Amino acid sequence: MNGDVTSDTPAPRPVLTRARIVQAAVGLIEREGADALSMRRVAAELGVAVMSLYNHVPNKGALLEGVAEHVIAGLELEDDPSEPWQTRARALVRAFRKVAHDYPRCMTIVLTHKIDTQLGLRPAERALALADAAGFDGPTSVRIMRALMAYALGAQLRETGVVKTLDNLVETQAESWAKLDAAEFPHVVALSEELASHDPETDFEFGLDLLITALDALPRGRSQSR
Repeated sequence: MNGDVTSDTPAPRPVLTRARIVQAAVGLIEREGADALSMRRVAAELGVAVMSLYNHVPNKGALLEGVAEHVIAGLELEDDPSEPWQTRARALVRAFRKVAHDYPRCMTIVLTHKIDTQLGLRPAERALALADAAGFDGPTSVRIMRALMAYALGAQLRETGVVKTLDNLVETQAESWAKLDAAEFPHVVALSEELASHDPETDFEFGLDLLITALDALPRGRSQSR
């Protein structure tokens, strides 16, 4: 008898956890969109019975909240209080942009579902802290926080939405732009080459510089603490 016995026993299936379920949901949303998400589809992704999911996630709403928390938890919020507030603000906005870029479809879930309070407030705390370090008063700090977050999210929406519109125009520019009346569209015609090319990274940094410069010009409500 051959002493080398090959076992046909399949490898044990990984333990089902809430984290695995959420990760499967994130992958499904990013591939097919939020409308494709269902408990049944997630179960199929994991190769388990749909009822087994409910031991870890009570319903689809809780699953969506888990997706939102997963995305926010991916924010890299390293911060050096000794750095100028402008540098810290740029780093915070770039971190938001990165996570929005990494999870473009899941960001819709982030914006429309509940998130664990402490987890969701960490970016806000960071923005308020750097505004305080710059010497802004409380109400202005809150508005600065909102402006920074709005720019980060808006920039990603612009890249995924408006840029697609520009791409559609570019595809037909030889035909459509050549027919434009230069008297009615003098600037579009004159800048057609610039309109036809876009660099999201350069556009983002240009807008971020404008925002930080404008914020820095705001009056301080008190003496700067740093």
